[in-house]
This record gives sequence, structure tokens and C-alpha cells, in this order.
Amino acid sequence: MQPKTTESPFRASHFINRELSWLEFNQRVLDEALNPENPLLERLKFFCIVSSNLDEFFEVRVAGLKQQIESEGVERSVDGLTATEAFHAITKRVRRMVRDQYVGWRDEIRPQLARHGIRIFELAELNEEDRKWVEDYYRTQVRPVLTPLAIDPAHPFPQLLNKSLNLIVRLEIALNQETHKHLAVVQIPRILPRLIKLPRADSSQSYVFLAHLISHYLSDVFPGTKILGDWAFRVTRNSELYIDPEESVNLLKAVEKELHKRRKGDAVRLEIDQHCPPDVRDALLKTLRLTEDDLYRIDGPLNPHRLMSLYQGDHSPELRDAPFVAPVAAPLRGGKDLFAAIRERDILMHHPYENFSTVVSLLEQASECPDVLAIKQTLYRTGGDPHIIGALENAVNNGKQVTAVVELRARFDEANNIEWARRLEENGVHVVYGLVGYKIHAKSCLVVRREGQLLRRYVHLATGNYSPVTARLYTDVGLLTCRPEFGEDATNFFNLLTGICQFQGMRRLVVSPFELHNRILQLIEREADNARRGLPARIIAKVNSLAEPTIIEALYRASQAGVKIDLIIRGICCLRPGLRGLSENITVRSVVDRFLEHSRILYFENGCRPDVYVSSADWLPRNFFRRIELAFPIEDGVVRERLIKEILETTLADNTKACFLHSDGTYHRSRPMNGAKSRRSQAEFLALAQNGSSRPGKPTSKKIKYPKVRLAERPF
Repeated sequence: MQPKTTESPFRASHFINRELSWLEFNQRVLDEALNPENPLLERLKFFCIVSSNLDEFFEVRVAGLKQQIESEGVERSVDGLTATEAFHAITKRVRRMVRDQYVGWRDEIRPQLARHGIRIFELAELNEEDRKWVEDYYRTQVRPVLTPLAIDPAHPFPQLLNKSLNLIVRLEIALNQETHKHLAVVQIPRILPRLIKLPRADSSQSYVFLAHLISHYLSDVFPGTKILGDWAFRVTRNSELYIDPEESVNLLKAVEKELHKRRKGDAVRLEIDQHCPPDVRDALLKTLRLTEDDLYRIDGPLNPHRLMSLYQGDHSPELRDAPFVAPVAAPLRGGKDLFAAIRERDILMHHPYENFSTVVSLLEQASECPDVLAIKQTLYRTGGDPHIIGALENAVNNGKQVTAVVELRARFDEANNIEWARRLEENGVHVVYGLVGYKIHAKSCLVVRREGQLLRRYVHLATGNYSPVTARLYTDVGLLTCRPEFGEDATNFFNLLTGICQFQGMRRLVVSPFELHNRILQLIEREADNARRGLPARIIAKVNSLAEPTIIEALYRASQAGVKIDLIIRGICCLRPGLRGLSENITVRSVVDRFLEHSRILYFENGCRPDVYVSSADWLPRNFFRRIELAFPIEDGVVRERLIKEILETTLADNTKACFLHSDGTYHRSRPMNGAKSRRSQAEFLALAQNGSSRPGKPTSKKIKYPKVRLAERPF
């Protein structure tokens, strides 16, 4: 499916390295953690997300680079870097990010938490009452599950699990009137909370780190020895799954087998307490077959993602974003029958500003309705939601044909997906585990309902997962429709996933890897042709990532033809805007705010006859060529108008949380210019939902107002 490689007129300097671009995205997340304008616990949340993101980055992307370095071949990526050059650039950038992250923790976040009654104590700081409680906790809850691991000729270095926290202990023991020094490892039990909460009579919160508690009692763990020192360390391992579906008779068994390997993959990063002596660090590096380039000395808590426990819980509302309860979509308010409302017109849902409960209600009503004959659904990540899983099981019990297309390889959700997929099978749901060679990332649900002599098909298509949890955290859009062409396409789509057939094309849906890439290229080229002919030409693309080279080159050519292009790209962007004679007509902005921007909306001016598409796919090679994805046109004028004017126009006007990408690969936050009003898109979407302003109406012919952004106005 991938296009043939041809000689490109574009140079390596026209592209930004993918990994470095992702690190700039994570820097924008860190900026939110360091932003004093954000509520304190929201800053802590972003601080934790930075660490979680970096973990996955090392587990997958850095691990892949290291494998390239170790292979025999040497190639340059589209940006001109070899794997070794990219690795060294990444290492330098990550070190700076980690340094800034921990400075922010030590100097800003932790002290401010303490000022608001959320304190993390060193054991030496505890009063007598707390010390007695801590000792009792250690004796009853911690000591029974500790396993000290000696390192000597009889005890080789233990196989440490991926991302587990450990103590490397140097100790001294006297034997036969001789003193011997040894190293040992104590694993911090994952079964226990990393932060131990001390009992308090008031609303204050006091904690001690579990690792510090274990460190304090090491003489109890190694009786008869002298503890010379101990230092926390953490190993990150290659966690990519390596499965050849064509050689795997049973994909389920193959994924399960690889999951066992993930926890023990090759080490790719060592994080260690900065006070650890050089000889101990060197011993760990040698044992793990790592180098100094893989070593990160940490001045603070290792694995700060575990600090998320301070954020969780029902406390400190004054330190959080204002609570928000999402209403149902406007066309469904007033208790309208869901099927009747969809028959009336297409319904757009903008999550999390509008409640995901509508999608759950569709499944629940379909499972109970005696006229519903079949339900078919793709499931990428659900978190095992009991309402969704329960609705599918209930539908089977009510005699309906139910099919769930489950993607077992949803990264880091594999074990969870296997568990509830088996439960669905046990309860009579027909479960399909995917298409050979492709990961199924499309989001679709089909309900077949008998209405008199007619079989009507109701379809839900979306950019986000069927997960009520992420639907409260991610911005996504979904469409409910019963248009016959969409129903026919959805039927053929599920037949493609569950049967044995060749892709025959669709009427409305655009399917990757069969046609989406070519369709996007055609739409971009059409805008370029219109610009050359003097017709209105504009492209707005809101996606999470842009790295596919031929798409970038097509955007460059469209820019050279005079097409005005606004890209709203949350994460990776390998395109360089603002290059003279190449991308002067392209702007790239990223919005990082309270909710994770996740919706994918594409706008093509088409000579004043706009085409708008919504898609599950980002503009990455994997989405175009190695995944099953769906894009679909918006045919209802009201829905199209809302996507353009309410979502795209508002996002383009954001001058508070938006950051502009510049040609050197750096991002700078937008600021209101010349006394302009501050605009924060997510805050405006929340206000629209709360005020009930997102209501259907007649489409207007009023031209969309695009904010003008001149290079001179962008802060460098």
C-alpha cells in the first residue's frame, strides 16, 4: 500500500526529526506543569504525565533506535539523521527536559504542595507518634513482602522487571575475622503504594516515600551486616511487541507470549539516585549492558508518575480546575428517543464537552430493543467498561447477533483487552481479533434495526475510543447517522474485517490502508490546483501527528501554489513552516490544555464548497499503511457548519494555550497582540456546553473567519 520511493525535490533540512518533535510536545506538557497560572494539582498532573510519556518514549521509540544502531545497515531518515545521530540528539534533549522537570518539582511544586497542607516527609522529620506508626506499618505491611537479593557468585544479578523501583545496597559483613563488601538489591514492592499516607485527624495530608521507609530499615533486612549506603534505581526496558501475524496461527496466544517477554526486554535506560557512587553506577551499567549515554542521574523521586496519587481522591477542590459535568448533545436533550433523533438528522457529539453517555445509551437501548437484530462494533480501548461490555453481553442474551472486533495490540492495553475479550466470547459475543498484518484503529459501531418492512442501519463513527474514561479526558468528535450510504459502507466495512474478501471501495467511508493516503493527497492537490486557477483555496487539518513524508511534500507544493494552510497538530510535526519559497503559507500550532486534544478534523475549501472530513487516523506512516482506519465526510450542513465555525475557528483563535511551531523546530506560546482579547479554546468549549449554546440550527452562508497570523506577530 505504501507509495513507491521516488526522487524528491525536497531536502533533509525541510523536515524535523520525528523523535525530537515528540520531545518538543512533551516539553509543552512540562510547560503546563511549570505554569503558575494553572491550579497546583493540575500542575502536578502534568508533571506526572511528562514522566509517563517519557517512559513510553524510551520503551518504544528509543528502544527502536537502539536496535537500528545495533543492526548492520546504516540509513538516514527523511530528516537526514542516522539512528546514532538521532540517539545522541535525543539524549541531549531529554537530559535538559529531566533537569527542568526536577527543578520544577524541588523549587515549585513540592514547596507549594506543602504550603497547602500536602507534605512529603523525610523519616528524620517525623515526630515520635508518626515514627511509631511508620514502624508498625513497616513490620506488618512491608517487611513480609520484601525479598532481599544478594549479588555474588552464587546469586547472579536478578532479572528486574521493567520500570520497577529498586534499591542497590552496599553492605559490609565480617566472616572469619575478615571484612567483605557486597552489593545487594531490594525491590520496592509494586503491590504497596509508593507514597505511604500518615494518619491525620484534620484535612492535611502527610506522606513518606515507601522507598525511604525501606531504606531506613535495611539493617533489619540484612541483619548482621553494616549498611554502607543504598541508592534507588530504575530500569526501563524495550516493551515493543514483536509479532508476525502471518506466522502466528493464534494471534491471541502470540500476544500473550510476547506480553511475558515485555517485562524482561533489553534494558534501554537506567535512572539512578544522583548520589550513587561511580563504581556502583558502572557495575549496574555493565550488568545491564548499557553505557553512560543511557544513564540518567536523578535528583528527586524516581518514577514521579506515582506522585499521581497526590492528585487523586476527593480533596483540595480549590487546587483543581473547576468541576464540569458534560450535558448530552443538544439534539438529544429533553428525553428524545435516540433512534428517532438520529432519523431526524445527523448528530455530532463533541467530547468531553458533551456527554459520552449517548454512545453508551445507544448500545444499551439497542441491546434491549426487540426490533434490533444485530450490533457490530470495533473495540480498541474500552478499559473493560462494564456498561459497554454489559450492553453487548445483554444483547446476546436477548437473542441479537453481536460481533466485536477487538484489537489485541492496543499498546499497553494488551493484557486488559485479552481479559475482557475472553469474557465477551464466554458470554456468546462473536469476537474477531483483527485483520492479518494490520492493527485495527478505526472507531465504528453498526446497529441493524427492523422498522416495519424496512431494515434501517444506525451508525456511530468517531475519532476516539469506546471508553467512558478517556471520553472525559480527551477531546474527540463522534457522528450518529442513519444515512443509507453510511449504513451500506459500515456493513461492508465489518464484512471486510470479519470475512474473507477483497476491498471493493466504499461510497462514503474512506478506509486505510486501501485508499486514505491517496484521497488525502488528491484533496491537497485539488486545493493547489484551485489556487493556481485563482479560486479560493485553503486547508485546515487538525490531527495529533504529522510525519508522513509524501503528505508533507504535498502540503509544501500546495503552499508554493498559494494555498493558505493552518495545521493544528498536538504532538509530532515533521513539517517546517515559514521556510521562504516553500512553506510561507503554512502555520502550525499546538494546543496543550486541560483535556488531551485528540479529534481529527480536515477542512478543504474546494472553491467555496467546503469538504469536511472526520477521521480516526493521524498523518503518520503507520496510520496510512499499517492500520485499518476510517475517515468520513460530513454531509449534514448543520454538522459541517458546527465543525467549521465552532470547533476549528475557535481553536484557530486560541491565543492562550496555543503554541506556534517555527522553522527551527522550536515552539513559542501565542499571546494576545495589540490589546486583542484573550481566547482559550477549551474554556470556550466548556462555556458553550454549560450555556447550552451548541444547538442545531440552519447552516449559514457566512464565510468562516480565520484569524490572521503574520510571521512578524509571532514571538520568537
